[in-house]
Amino acid sequence: MKYLPLIALTMAISACAAQPPAGVQSVGRSQQPPKAVATCIAQKWADSSQQQVVSQDTMANDQAVDVYVPGQQPPNGAAAVVRPAYTGKGSWVGFRASGAAGSDATSAISSCL
Repeated sequence: MKYLPLIALTMAISACAAQPPAGVQSVGRSQQPPKAVATCIAQKWADSSQQQVVSQDTMANDQAVDVYVPGQQPPNGAAAVVRPAYTGKGSWVGFRASGAAGSDATSAISSCL
């Protein structure tokens, strides 16, 4: 019985971790790890725009990465949101829109899935 509060807390944290971040539109899933997907997205955006792309780790060891659309800056800019898959292996990828960023950005994300 003394472990019951710990089990309840673990289950509550797990339930919260399984929710997509607020304000993020789901784009899809990949069998690749988050770092590989984030690198692909950053490279495609950098190549197409000829601008610097900012990536920000949101979990240690590149397990979750926000890749900002060229010209956007952390923490509130438009970004691809790459997280570990909620179930199974691989990655879940979403897009947080801000301002004019839109379908061109999500098509580059889709090509990396």
